[in-house]
Amino acid sequence: MKQILSFLFLFFAFTFTLFAQTAGYPDFELVESVPVETVLDNPDIRNAHEVWLEMINGAKKSLDIEQFYVSNKKGEVLDDIITAIERAADRGVNVRLIADAKMYKTYPETIDSLGSRKNISSRTIDFGKLAGGVQHSKYFIVDEEQIFVGSQNFDWRSLTHIHELGLRIKQKDAVQFYEDIFNLDWNLSESNDKSALPQFLSPKTYHAPYTLVESKDDTLIFTPTASPTGFLPDPTSWDEPNIVRLIDGATTDLDLQFLGYDTRKEYTVLDDALRRAATRGVKVRLIVADWSKGTGAEKALKALTLIPNIEVKFSVIPEWSGGYISFARLEHCKFIVVDGSMFWLGTSNAERGYFYNTRNLGIVVSNKKIGTLLQRVFMKSWNGPYTELIKDGTEYQKRKHGEE
Repeated sequence: MKQILSFLFLFFAFTFTLFAQTAGYPDFELVESVPVETVLDNPDIRNAHEVWLEMINGAKKSLDIEQFYVSNKKGEVLDDIITAIERAADRGVNVRLIADAKMYKTYPETIDSLGSRKNISSRTIDFGKLAGGVQHSKYFIVDEEQIFVGSQNFDWRSLTHIHELGLRIKQKDAVQFYEDIFNLDWNLSESNDKSALPQFLSPKTYHAPYTLVESKDDTLIFTPTASPTGFLPDPTSWDEPNIVRLIDGATTDLDLQFLGYDTRKEYTVLDDALRRAATRGVKVRLIVADWSKGTGAEKALKALTLIPNIEVKFSVIPEWSGGYISFARLEHCKFIVVDGSMFWLGTSNAERGYFYNTRNLGIVVSNKKIGTLLQRVFMKSWNGPYTELIKDGTEYQKRKHGEE
Protein backbone atom coordinates (compact mmCIF):
# COMPACT_ATOMS: atom_id res chain seq x y z
CA MET A 1 0.00 0.00 0.00
CA LYS A 2 2.82 2.38 0.86
CA GLN A 3 4.44 1.69 -2.51
CA ILE A 4 1.18 2.49 -4.31
CA LEU A 5 0.75 5.73 -2.38
CA SER A 6 4.34 6.70 -3.07
CA PHE A 7 3.87 6.00 -6.77
CA LEU A 8 0.68 8.06 -6.89
CA PHE A 9 2.34 10.94 -5.08
CA LEU A 10 5.27 10.96 -7.51
CA PHE A 11 2.95 10.61 -10.50
CA PHE A 12 0.76 13.55 -9.52
CA ALA A 13 3.75 15.66 -8.51
CA PHE A 14 5.36 15.00 -11.89
CA THR A 15 2.10 15.68 -13.73
CA PHE A 16 1.59 18.94 -11.85
CA THR A 17 5.14 20.03 -12.67
CA LEU A 18 4.60 19.41 -16.37
CA PHE A 19 1.26 21.20 -16.23
CA ALA A 20 2.71 24.22 -14.43
CA GLN A 21 5.45 24.54 -17.04
CA THR A 22 2.87 25.20 -19.78
CA ALA A 23 2.67 28.83 -18.59
CA GLY A 24 5.92 29.50 -20.42
CA TYR A 25 9.57 28.72 -20.00
CA PRO A 26 12.12 28.92 -17.16
CA ASP A 27 13.46 32.17 -18.65
CA PHE A 28 10.16 33.62 -19.93
CA GLU A 29 7.01 33.09 -17.89
CA LEU A 30 3.46 34.41 -18.02
CA VAL A 31 2.20 35.35 -14.55
CA GLU A 32 -1.29 36.28 -13.37
CA SER A 33 -3.26 37.77 -10.49
CA VAL A 34 -6.94 36.89 -10.17
CA PRO A 35 -9.83 38.39 -8.17
CA VAL A 36 -10.93 36.02 -5.43
CA GLU A 37 -14.41 34.53 -5.82
CA THR A 38 -14.17 34.50 -9.63
CA VAL A 39 -13.62 31.73 -12.19
CA LEU A 40 -10.75 33.54 -13.92
CA ASP A 41 -7.92 31.56 -12.33
CA ASN A 42 -5.70 29.47 -14.61
CA PRO A 43 -4.09 26.62 -12.62
CA ASP A 44 -1.20 26.35 -15.09
CA ILE A 45 -0.20 30.01 -14.62
CA ARG A 46 1.62 30.97 -11.43
CA ASN A 47 0.35 33.85 -9.35
CA ALA A 48 2.31 37.10 -8.98
CA HIS A 49 2.58 36.76 -5.20
CA GLU A 50 4.52 33.49 -5.55
CA VAL A 51 6.73 34.74 -8.38
CA TRP A 52 7.49 38.09 -6.72
CA LEU A 53 8.55 36.38 -3.48
CA GLU A 54 10.74 33.95 -5.39
CA MET A 55 12.46 36.75 -7.29
CA ILE A 56 12.95 39.10 -4.34
CA ASN A 57 14.08 36.34 -1.98
CA GLY A 58 16.66 35.33 -4.59
CA ALA A 59 18.16 38.82 -4.94
CA LYS A 60 21.88 38.88 -4.16
CA LYS A 61 23.15 42.34 -5.14
CA SER A 62 20.46 44.74 -6.33
CA LEU A 63 16.72 45.28 -6.48
CA ASP A 64 15.45 48.18 -8.61
CA ILE A 65 11.72 48.88 -8.30
CA GLU A 66 9.70 51.43 -10.29
CA GLN A 67 6.00 51.60 -9.51
CA PHE A 68 3.02 53.87 -10.03
CA TYR A 69 2.50 53.74 -6.26
CA VAL A 70 2.78 51.42 -3.25
CA SER A 71 -0.35 50.67 -1.23
CA ASN A 72 0.03 48.06 1.47
CA LYS A 73 -2.45 46.75 4.04
CA LYS A 74 -1.36 44.74 7.04
CA GLY A 75 -2.48 41.14 6.82
CA GLU A 76 -2.86 41.20 3.03
CA VAL A 77 -0.51 39.36 0.68
CA LEU A 78 1.48 42.43 -0.37
CA ASP A 79 2.69 42.56 3.24
CA ASP A 80 4.81 39.46 2.43
CA ILE A 81 6.37 41.32 -0.50
CA ILE A 82 7.25 44.37 1.59
CA THR A 83 8.79 42.12 4.25
CA ALA A 84 10.81 40.31 1.57
CA ILE A 85 12.15 43.66 0.31
CA GLU A 86 13.16 44.62 3.86
CA ARG A 87 14.88 41.27 4.37
CA ALA A 88 16.73 41.67 1.09
CA ALA A 89 18.06 45.02 2.29
CA ASP A 90 18.98 43.49 5.64
CA ARG A 91 21.18 40.91 3.90
CA GLY A 92 22.99 43.65 1.95
CA VAL A 93 20.99 43.94 -1.28
CA ASN A 94 21.02 47.50 -2.61
CA VAL A 95 17.35 48.50 -3.08
CA ARG A 96 16.23 51.52 -5.10
CA LEU A 97 12.57 52.48 -5.30
CA ILE A 98 10.92 55.03 -7.60
CA ALA A 99 7.24 55.98 -7.36
CA ASP A 100 5.07 58.57 -9.08
CA ALA A 101 5.17 61.93 -7.29
CA LYS A 102 1.43 62.58 -7.53
CA MET A 103 0.41 59.14 -6.28
CA TYR A 104 2.95 59.37 -3.48
CA LYS A 105 0.81 62.12 -1.95
CA THR A 106 -2.02 59.59 -1.64
CA TYR A 107 0.07 56.61 -0.53
CA PRO A 108 3.23 57.84 1.26
CA GLU A 109 3.36 55.46 4.23
CA THR A 110 5.02 52.32 2.83
CA ILE A 111 7.43 54.27 0.62
CA ASP A 112 8.54 56.39 3.58
CA SER A 113 8.91 53.31 5.75
CA LEU A 114 11.03 51.49 3.18
CA GLY A 115 13.11 54.58 2.42
CA SER A 116 14.07 54.96 6.06
CA ARG A 117 15.78 51.56 6.19
CA LYS A 118 19.44 50.77 5.63
CA ASN A 119 20.29 49.83 2.02
CA ILE A 120 16.97 51.18 0.68
CA SER A 121 16.75 54.50 -1.18
CA SER A 122 13.42 55.86 -2.37
CA ARG A 123 12.60 58.72 -4.72
CA THR A 124 9.54 60.14 -6.45
CA ILE A 125 9.47 61.16 -10.08
CA ASP A 126 7.20 63.90 -11.39
CA PHE A 127 6.33 63.07 -14.99
CA GLY A 128 3.83 65.90 -14.84
CA LYS A 129 6.74 68.34 -14.84
CA LEU A 130 8.84 66.19 -17.15
CA ALA A 131 6.33 65.20 -19.82
CA GLY A 132 2.82 66.18 -18.72
CA GLY A 133 1.84 62.73 -17.41
CA VAL A 134 2.67 60.27 -14.64
CA GLN A 135 5.08 57.43 -13.91
CA HIS A 136 2.69 54.58 -14.72
CA SER A 137 5.06 51.63 -15.33
CA LYS A 138 5.06 48.66 -12.97
CA TYR A 139 8.25 46.61 -12.85
CA PHE A 140 11.22 45.51 -10.80
CA ILE A 141 14.66 44.20 -11.73
CA VAL A 142 16.70 41.69 -9.72
CA ASP A 143 20.51 41.69 -9.91
CA GLU A 144 20.31 43.29 -13.39
CA GLU A 145 19.53 39.79 -14.67
CA GLN A 146 15.77 39.31 -14.52
CA ILE A 147 12.70 41.52 -14.62
CA PHE A 148 9.02 41.35 -13.78
CA VAL A 149 6.87 43.71 -15.83
CA GLY A 150 3.09 43.77 -16.13
CA SER A 151 -0.18 45.40 -15.20
CA GLN A 152 0.15 44.70 -11.47
CA ASN A 153 0.63 47.77 -9.29
CA PHE A 154 2.39 47.36 -5.94
CA ASP A 155 -1.07 47.35 -4.37
CA TRP A 156 -2.57 44.73 -2.08
CA ARG A 157 -5.72 44.88 -4.20
CA SER A 158 -3.81 43.98 -7.37
CA LEU A 159 -2.88 40.60 -5.95
CA THR A 160 -6.29 39.47 -4.69
CA HIS A 161 -9.08 41.62 -6.15
CA ILE A 162 -7.98 42.56 -9.70
CA HIS A 163 -7.28 40.53 -12.84
CA GLU A 164 -3.70 41.24 -13.93
CA LEU A 165 -1.06 39.76 -16.23
CA GLY A 166 2.69 40.13 -16.26
CA LEU A 167 5.90 38.52 -17.48
CA ARG A 168 8.98 37.29 -15.68
CA ILE A 169 11.96 37.51 -18.05
CA LYS A 170 15.51 36.23 -17.59
CA GLN A 171 17.64 37.52 -20.47
CA LYS A 172 20.46 39.80 -19.44
CA ASP A 173 20.79 41.81 -22.67
CA ALA A 174 17.06 42.55 -22.76
CA VAL A 175 16.97 43.33 -19.05
CA GLN A 176 19.67 45.94 -19.68
CA PHE A 177 17.15 47.88 -21.80
CA TYR A 178 14.81 48.16 -18.83
CA GLU A 179 17.71 48.85 -16.46
CA ASP A 180 18.70 51.80 -18.63
CA ILE A 181 15.14 53.14 -18.38
CA PHE A 182 15.27 52.76 -14.61
CA ASN A 183 18.62 54.55 -14.33
CA LEU A 184 17.35 57.39 -16.50
CA ASP A 185 14.30 57.83 -14.27
CA TRP A 186 16.40 57.49 -11.13
CA ASN A 187 18.62 60.34 -12.28
CA LEU A 188 15.69 62.49 -13.40
CA SER A 189 13.91 61.94 -10.09
CA GLU A 190 16.70 63.69 -8.22
CA SER A 191 15.61 67.11 -9.52
CA ASN A 192 12.51 66.44 -11.67
CA ASP A 193 13.85 69.12 -14.00
CA LYS A 194 13.25 68.49 -17.71
CA SER A 195 16.28 70.59 -18.63
CA ALA A 196 18.41 67.80 -17.10
CA LEU A 197 17.15 65.25 -19.66
CA PRO A 198 20.02 65.72 -22.18
CA GLN A 199 22.50 65.13 -19.38
CA PHE A 200 21.13 61.66 -18.60
CA LEU A 201 19.54 60.49 -21.87
CA SER A 202 22.30 58.89 -23.92
CA PRO A 203 21.34 57.53 -27.37
CA LYS A 204 21.83 53.79 -27.55
CA THR A 205 21.14 51.01 -30.03
CA TYR A 206 20.01 47.67 -28.62
CA HIS A 207 20.41 44.32 -30.35
CA ALA A 208 16.68 43.62 -30.39
CA PRO A 209 14.82 41.53 -31.25
CA TYR A 210 16.20 38.97 -28.83
CA THR A 211 15.90 35.24 -29.43
CA LEU A 212 15.52 32.55 -26.80
CA VAL A 213 15.95 29.00 -28.10
CA GLU A 214 13.71 26.94 -25.84
CA SER A 215 14.06 23.66 -27.73
CA LYS A 216 15.02 22.35 -31.18
CA ASP A 217 11.70 23.41 -32.73
CA ASP A 218 10.67 26.17 -30.33
CA THR A 219 12.08 29.69 -30.26
CA LEU A 220 10.83 32.87 -28.65
CA ILE A 221 11.59 36.24 -30.26
CA PHE A 222 10.90 39.46 -28.37
CA THR A 223 11.49 43.20 -28.43
CA PRO A 224 11.31 45.45 -25.32
CA THR A 225 9.23 48.62 -25.72
CA ALA A 226 8.57 51.74 -23.66
CA SER A 227 7.00 55.21 -23.55
CA PRO A 228 6.86 58.18 -23.65
CA THR A 229 8.47 59.28 -26.87
CA GLY A 230 11.40 61.58 -26.14
CA PHE A 231 12.37 59.71 -22.96
CA LEU A 232 13.88 56.60 -24.57
CA PRO A 233 17.57 55.77 -25.14
CA ASP A 234 16.51 54.09 -28.40
CA PRO A 235 13.56 55.83 -30.18
CA THR A 236 12.76 52.63 -32.12
CA SER A 237 11.58 51.06 -28.85
CA TRP A 238 8.60 53.41 -28.58
CA ASP A 239 5.40 51.50 -27.74
CA GLU A 240 2.97 53.13 -30.16
CA PRO A 241 4.57 52.25 -33.53
CA ASN A 242 5.48 48.77 -32.29
CA ILE A 243 1.86 48.15 -31.30
CA VAL A 244 0.55 49.51 -34.62
CA ARG A 245 2.91 47.24 -36.60
CA LEU A 246 1.71 44.28 -34.56
CA ILE A 247 -1.95 45.10 -35.27
CA ASP A 248 -1.24 45.72 -38.96
CA GLY A 249 0.27 42.25 -39.19
CA ALA A 250 -2.87 40.44 -38.02
CA THR A 251 -4.40 38.09 -40.59
CA THR A 252 -7.18 36.20 -38.78
CA ASP A 253 -7.69 37.18 -35.11
CA LEU A 254 -6.97 40.26 -33.05
CA ASP A 255 -7.78 40.09 -29.34
CA LEU A 256 -7.22 43.13 -27.09
CA GLN A 257 -7.81 43.81 -23.42
CA PHE A 258 -7.29 47.11 -21.59
CA LEU A 259 -8.56 48.92 -18.54
CA GLY A 260 -9.54 51.80 -20.80
CA TYR A 261 -9.84 52.59 -24.50
CA ASP A 262 -10.48 56.18 -25.47
CA THR A 263 -10.36 57.71 -28.92
CA ARG A 264 -11.08 61.39 -29.27
CA LYS A 265 -10.93 63.40 -32.50
CA GLU A 266 -7.32 64.42 -31.90
CA TYR A 267 -6.02 60.85 -31.54
CA THR A 268 -7.13 57.97 -33.78
CA VAL A 269 -3.89 56.00 -34.24
CA LEU A 270 -5.01 52.79 -32.48
CA ASP A 271 -8.61 53.16 -33.60
CA ASP A 272 -7.51 53.47 -37.22
CA ALA A 273 -5.34 50.34 -36.88
CA LEU A 274 -8.26 48.30 -35.54
CA ARG A 275 -10.51 49.51 -38.34
CA ARG A 276 -7.87 48.61 -40.95
CA ALA A 277 -7.65 45.12 -39.49
CA ALA A 278 -11.42 44.66 -39.56
CA THR A 279 -11.60 45.94 -43.15
CA ARG A 280 -9.18 43.24 -44.34
CA GLY A 281 -11.31 40.55 -42.66
CA VAL A 282 -9.58 40.15 -39.29
CA LYS A 283 -11.91 39.23 -36.42
CA VAL A 284 -11.37 41.93 -33.78
CA ARG A 285 -12.43 41.40 -30.15
CA LEU A 286 -11.86 44.07 -27.49
CA ILE A 287 -12.51 43.87 -23.74
CA VAL A 288 -12.44 47.01 -21.57
CA ALA A 289 -13.25 47.41 -17.89
CA ASP A 290 -16.61 48.83 -16.90
CA TRP A 291 -14.82 51.98 -15.69
CA SER A 292 -15.64 53.35 -19.15
CA LYS A 293 -19.38 53.08 -18.58
CA GLY A 294 -21.03 56.48 -18.54
CA THR A 295 -17.82 58.28 -19.64
CA GLY A 296 -16.69 59.99 -22.84
CA ALA A 297 -14.90 56.81 -23.88
CA GLU A 298 -18.23 55.01 -24.18
CA LYS A 299 -19.02 56.87 -27.41
CA ALA A 300 -15.79 55.69 -29.06
CA LEU A 301 -16.44 52.11 -27.97
CA LYS A 302 -19.97 52.19 -29.37
CA ALA A 303 -18.66 53.57 -32.65
CA LEU A 304 -16.28 50.63 -32.94
CA THR A 305 -19.14 48.14 -32.53
CA LEU A 306 -20.71 49.48 -35.73
CA ILE A 307 -17.73 48.29 -37.80
CA PRO A 308 -18.14 44.81 -39.35
CA ASN A 309 -15.78 42.22 -37.78
CA ILE A 310 -15.40 44.22 -34.53
CA GLU A 311 -17.01 43.23 -31.23
CA VAL A 312 -16.45 45.05 -27.94
CA LYS A 313 -17.37 43.94 -24.42
CA PHE A 314 -17.44 45.52 -21.00
CA SER A 315 -15.93 43.45 -18.21
CA VAL A 316 -17.90 43.63 -14.95
CA ILE A 317 -16.33 41.82 -11.98
CA PRO A 318 -18.82 41.25 -9.11
CA GLU A 319 -18.20 42.86 -5.74
CA TRP A 320 -16.46 40.83 -3.06
CA SER A 321 -18.70 39.03 -0.57
CA GLY A 322 -16.85 40.82 2.23
CA GLY A 323 -17.99 44.23 1.02
CA TYR A 324 -17.08 47.06 -1.33
CA ILE A 325 -13.37 47.63 -2.06
CA SER A 326 -12.37 50.90 -3.68
CA PHE A 327 -10.36 50.81 -6.92
CA ALA A 328 -10.76 47.05 -7.21
CA ARG A 329 -12.92 44.24 -8.59
CA LEU A 330 -11.99 44.78 -12.23
CA GLU A 331 -9.88 43.45 -15.09
CA HIS A 332 -6.77 45.61 -15.36
CA CYS A 333 -4.84 43.53 -17.94
CA LYS A 334 -3.17 45.30 -20.87
CA PHE A 335 -2.33 43.08 -23.82
CA ILE A 336 -2.91 42.39 -27.52
CA VAL A 337 -2.80 38.92 -29.13
CA VAL A 338 -2.40 38.55 -32.90
CA ASP A 339 -3.36 35.28 -34.61
CA GLY A 340 -2.62 33.38 -31.39
CA SER A 341 1.11 33.53 -32.07
CA MET A 342 2.30 37.11 -31.43
CA PHE A 343 1.45 39.56 -28.67
CA TRP A 344 2.19 42.81 -26.90
CA LEU A 345 1.89 42.97 -23.13
CA GLY A 346 2.60 46.06 -21.08
CA THR A 347 1.58 48.74 -18.62
CA SER A 348 -0.19 51.21 -20.96
CA ASN A 349 -3.87 51.68 -21.55
CA ALA A 350 -5.16 52.34 -25.08
CA GLU A 351 -5.15 56.11 -24.77
CA ARG A 352 -2.90 58.82 -26.23
CA GLY A 353 -1.40 60.09 -22.98
CA TYR A 354 0.07 56.69 -22.11
CA PHE A 355 2.32 56.86 -25.17
CA TYR A 356 3.14 60.58 -25.32
CA ASN A 357 3.23 61.85 -21.73
CA THR A 358 3.53 58.91 -19.35
CA ARG A 359 6.26 56.42 -18.44
CA ASN A 360 5.21 52.91 -19.44
CA LEU A 361 6.90 49.67 -20.45
CA GLY A 362 5.92 46.83 -22.74
CA ILE A 363 7.17 43.96 -24.83
CA VAL A 364 6.36 42.51 -28.27
CA VAL A 365 6.68 38.72 -28.45
CA SER A 366 6.53 36.09 -31.19
CA ASN A 367 5.94 32.61 -29.76
CA LYS A 368 3.15 30.15 -30.47
CA LYS A 369 3.15 28.51 -27.03
CA ILE A 370 2.71 31.66 -24.93
CA GLY A 371 0.64 33.38 -27.63
CA THR A 372 -1.85 30.50 -27.55
CA LEU A 373 -1.88 30.57 -23.75
CA LEU A 374 -2.52 34.31 -23.68
CA GLN A 375 -5.32 33.94 -26.22
CA ARG A 376 -6.85 31.26 -23.98
CA VAL A 377 -6.73 33.68 -21.04
CA PHE A 378 -8.49 36.26 -23.19
CA MET A 379 -11.19 33.85 -24.36
CA LYS A 380 -11.84 32.76 -20.79
CA SER A 381 -12.84 36.34 -20.04
CA TRP A 382 -14.57 36.86 -23.39
CA ASN A 383 -16.80 33.79 -23.03
CA GLY A 384 -17.07 33.98 -19.24
CA PRO A 385 -19.80 35.28 -16.95
CA TYR A 386 -18.28 38.74 -16.38
CA THR A 387 -18.45 40.29 -19.87
CA GLU A 388 -21.30 41.86 -21.83
CA LEU A 389 -21.46 43.04 -25.44
CA ILE A 390 -21.52 46.80 -25.88
CA LYS A 391 -24.49 47.87 -27.98
CA ASP A 392 -24.81 51.25 -29.65
CA GLY A 393 -28.34 52.00 -28.48
CA THR A 394 -27.86 50.97 -24.85
CA GLU A 395 -27.46 53.50 -22.03
CA TYR A 396 -24.87 52.42 -19.46
CA GLN A 397 -24.69 53.59 -15.87
CA LYS A 398 -21.34 54.52 -14.42
CA ARG A 399 -20.22 52.06 -11.77
CA LYS A 400 -18.67 53.22 -8.53
CA HIS A 401 -14.97 52.38 -8.31
CA GLY A 402 -13.44 55.21 -6.28
CA GLU A 403 -13.23 55.87 -2.57
CA GLU A 404 -16.37 55.87 -0.49
